[in-house]
Amino acid sequence: MKKQIKENKNLNLKGNEELKNQLARALADYANLKKRSDEERNTMYKLASISFVLKLLPILDSLREAQKHLGDQGIAIIVGQLEIIFKEDGFIEVKPQIGEKFNEHLHEAIDTLETDKEEDNNMISEIVLSGWKFGEEVVRFAKVKVFKKNLDQKDGVNKIEGEENK
Repeated sequence: MKKQIKENKNLNLKGNEELKNQLARALADYANLKKRSDEERNTMYKLASISFVLKLLPILDSLREAQKHLGDQGIAIIVGQLEIIFKEDGFIEVKPQIGEKFNEHLHEAIDTLETDKEEDNNMISEIVLSGWKFGEEVVRFAKVKVFKKNLDQKDGVNKIEGEENK
């Protein structure tokens, strides 16, 4: 009888240990599922935000152009409100400056202008459209025009229509 009680006690301890392990695995699985679903929800929110803002950016650009040409204070207020909303949601405007070095990670060169000055090579000559980032991710590159060193000019010799001039 004592032997049977001892065996039952050992079985109960093994059963309890197995149940504890199953519970620990279930809790770990639940924690992993919750973490994964939170990450997926955040990713979906981020993608939805980026998609929505990308649809609104051309409208903001048009309003800025209208405000620039018309000087209307009402349009300026709307532009300011849109900019505040974008910034509150984590969007950062990329505003290149004329004379700033071209950065392919932030800027898109839509045109090049020849220059004879070495110091102007790869420098921004004109800003066409500002860019936008979401956190550190570029969602729209700033569209710029860039100076490029005249490659036909070497060692003081200009090549103009196939002729060499010194």
